[in-house]
Parts: sequence; structure tokens; C-alpha cells
Amino acid sequence: MYKLFVKRIGLIGITNFLVAMNTIILIPILTKNFSAIDYGIWVQVITTFYLVTSVANLGFPYTLIRFVSAEKEKSKIQNTFYTMAVFILIFSLFISTLIFIFSNVIASLLFSGQVLIVKILSFLIFFGTLNSLLIDFFVARSKMKRYSILLLFQTYLMLSLVSFFAVCGYGIILATVGFLISQIIFFIVMTILVYQEIGFKIPEFSKIKEYINFSIPIIPNNVSTWIVESSDRYVIAIMLGTTFLAYYSPGYTIGMALLLFFTPISIILSSILPKYYENGQMEEVMMFINYSLKYFLLIAIPALFILSLLSKPILMILTTPEIALNGYLVTPFVALSAILFGIYGIIMNLIVLEKKTKIVGSIWTIAALISLLNIIFVPIFGILAAAGITLFSYSTAFLISIGYSKKFFRFYFDYTFIFKSIFASVIISILIVLINPIGFYSLLIMIPLLILIYLIIILLLKCVTNKEINFIKEIFKE
Repeated sequence: MYKLFVKRIGLIGITNFLVAMNTIILIPILTKNFSAIDYGIWVQVITTFYLVTSVANLGFPYTLIRFVSAEKEKSKIQNTFYTMAVFILIFSLFISTLIFIFSNVIASLLFSGQVLIVKILSFLIFFGTLNSLLIDFFVARSKMKRYSILLLFQTYLMLSLVSFFAVCGYGIILATVGFLISQIIFFIVMTILVYQEIGFKIPEFSKIKEYINFSIPIIPNNVSTWIVESSDRYVIAIMLGTTFLAYYSPGYTIGMALLLFFTPISIILSSILPKYYENGQMEEVMMFINYSLKYFLLIAIPALFILSLLSKPILMILTTPEIALNGYLVTPFVALSAILFGIYGIIMNLIVLEKKTKIVGSIWTIAALISLLNIIFVPIFGILAAAGITLFSYSTAFLISIGYSKKFFRFYFDYTFIFKSIFASVIISILIVLINPIGFYSLLIMIPLLILIYLIIILLLKCVTNKEINFIKEIFKE
């Protein structure tokens, strides 16, 4: 049972690493071929795409996982999937049409007057919303290998097309068209695969009320989460200009790379925990939660120190000196925010199992209200204010979720382990300061060396038990 859990985390972990590399690879390609203004517009396209799709999907992708993961009867799976698909199709078409109609206004406000890009974005949002449900179907059915392959296909198809148009000098508009083409191709492929899996059935809509009652609280949660994650970029673009957004975004991306270690855990937990919960196996549920917290922090804590101290030289390699010198201090704030979000994301599974999705929405509504402080402080203190408020928002969501969850469930933080991990991270941080690596080859040698030293210290401090070491060895043997 636990071996399968860890194997799946490894599979999704590798997948998400490769997916995240797409974002990292695009940074030098776009920043070195676009002006700072055009790169800022690209950031706005991506930010808006994920915002609107998270609303237009009505929270149904996550609802699908909750209601289908433990279901075995094909007709019920069909009815659930196609009920949600119809509602998403209608609503995403409505949202995309509105964006297309008001493209002039949106472009002048957020996209430096690029009306055509906003019109392309409207089509992007339509297909992207449908794709979010289609791909989560395979998560709901615990088909993690297929999910991983499809996610990589989607990611690197987009990377290839966008990179081609950017490197060939076709500009921001055709790069956005490349993004759209990748979404359309992915939609066609996914539709065929889902049809092969479950066929087609006209939905009865008999349980739509239950689905909506579960998903509706997720929508304000998605919106509030987006406000926390991305509203800073809108405020920066509107009040400081897209050039400052270009300074801010790469440092933010480097910091959020920490979520690489959280995403696979989150995906696996959301698909397997309902099965144990529905069978009353709460001891197993809590075992998964506690191990997930430990594995995440084991990697995330040293990554926080490494990324924070090496942000400047990394950005000097990936971007231009102008962007690196203006944006490297953003990374430490965002990296710590990512750790807090990762812990929250693991704990949140317990709240969702109890179907207490309303509290999730309330948590992120509070965090979103804090994020509105960007409107006051960004014009005064610049992009570092946005980074600081991001940390404040995530800290609030983390603290409230921990306090609420402890009313219903018993989980623990291994504070001894956390202290030892921080101690080992401080040691490697001292080495970074003393050596001060600069340049690609220095970092290429330094980062693996730091990881090795950290692991040695962790083993010497016995942060990982012999039982856990043997368990991991057995997994790799298989």
C-alpha cells in the first residue's frame, strides 16, 4: 500500500519536475527574444489564462476526483463525467465570449493595448477550461502513468510551438497563437482517449445538485487562491507597468519552484485518500498525511535556503542582468510562501474529506483580502512589497487551516526533524556564502554538492529512520 503511494509520488514528481522545467526553459527564451514589455504581456497572458480557467471550470475537476475515484460502475462514472462536462462547456463558452466582446477594454487595461492577444486568449480559455476536466479524469481513475504522459505531452507541445515562434522572431502574438494551437491539439487527443475509456452517454443530471453543493464553495476558493497567487502581477502591471512585471515574474517563478515537491504529493493524496476514508480506515489516512508532511519538508526546507541564496546568479543565467538585479530579492519571500502553501495543501485534504469545502473558501477569502494590500503598498515600495504581502497571505491561510484541522483530526509536526533539517540547511547556506558561486558551471557543480552534503548531515542526524531508508531501497529495487 505505502510502496504504491511512494512510487506514484515518484512518478508524478518526475513528471512535475519536467513540467516545471518548461517554465524555466521559457524564461531565457522569452526574455532574450522579447522586450521587457512583451515579456510582461506574456506573463499576463499566462496569469489570466490560469485565473479564468480556475473559475470557468466551476470547481468540477476537483469534484470529479472526489466522486469518481472510488466509483467502479461504468454508467455512474459516465453520468458524473458528462454532467460536469456539459456544465463546463456552457459556462466556459459564456466566459470566453465575454472576454472576446470586451477585448478592447481588457487590452487597454492589462495588455498594453494588444487587442488581438486578448481575442486569442478568449479561445485559449475555452479550450484550457475543458482540458482541465479531461486530464483530471485520469487522476480520478488513478491512471497516473497515462496522466503523466499526457501532462508532459501538453507541456512540451506548448514549449515547442511557443519557442519556435519566439526564436524565429515572430513576436508575442504568434507565440500566443502557438500556445492556442497546443491547447486545441491536446483537447482533441484527450477527448478521444476519454471516449475510448468510458464511451459516451447523455447525462441524466440527477446528482447535479450534490456536485454543485460540493464544487460551488471551491469556486470562491479558486478565485481567492488566484488573488493570493496572481493579483500582485495585475497590480504591478497596472500601477508600475509591464516592465516591472518582467522584473518580478522570474524571481517569483524561481521561488514557486518549491511546489515541485508538493504537487505530486497533492495529486496522489487527492486520488487515494477518499478510498480509505470511505472505508473508515482513518489510521491509514493519517499515516499518509504525516508521511507526506515529512517527505515534503525533507526536501523543501533545504530548497528554500538554496534558492534564496542562489536566486541572483540563477536569474543572471536565465534572464538579462536588468531583470536579475531588479528581481532576485523576490525569491526568498515567495519560496517561504511556497513551503507554507505546500503544508496547507497536504492538510487541506482532511478538510475536503469531511466535505467542509466552505471553510476552504473562507480561508482563502481572508488571504485574498490581505493580498488587496498590494494596491496600497506596491505603488510606494515596489515589487518587494508584493513579495512581502504574498508571504503574509500564505502565512495567514496556513495558520487558519492548521487551527481548524486540529479540531477534527490528529496530525503532528515532527519538530525535532524540522529543527535538524533547518540546521543542515544552515550549514550548506554557510558554504554558499563562503564560496559565492557565479556562472553556469559553478552552479552546476555547486548545487549537487550542496544536496549531497545536506543528505549526509540528515543521515548523520538520523532524521530518516532505518525503516524508512530500507523502505525506499526496496522501492528502487523493484
